[in-house]
Amino acid sequence: MKDRIIEFLKAENKTSAQFAEDIGVQPSGISHILSGRNKPSLDFILKMLEKYKFLSTEWLLFGKGNMYREQVIPDLFSQPPVETGEVFTGRIDKPDDAKPSENESIKQAEESHDQFAVEKIVWFYNNNTFREYFPEKE
Repeated sequence: MKDRIIEFLKAENKTSAQFAEDIGVQPSGISHILSGRNKPSLDFILKMLEKYKFLSTEWLLFGKGNMYREQVIPDLFSQPPVETGEVFTGRIDKPDDAKPSENESIKQAEESHDQFAVEKIVWFYNNNTFREYFPEKE
């Protein structure tokens, strides 16, 4: 298990001192475990698994499977809607016979542009990178 803990620390780019602080144990306790002097206690393992919920229990205890739990991304449409208490502030178009004149449409567009200006656009790519765009303010 000591080797898996060392592997985890390398993968997470953590020092033993950072690790000790994260899980709330003494740095000397981590040192003893990493040197092989002591074996990790059940309390130590539970603290580690509680702090790092993404860490696979089977991997840590038995060395089976992947280090990280499989990430399950919930399906957007299978979840019930979340009640946020927010009020819809979008624009609902009027029926065709009640459309505003061209001048009214331009005025409404200018007002909404002033009230709701775009601050940032973010593109997310499938390789887990992203790009941000900040439009210039007038």
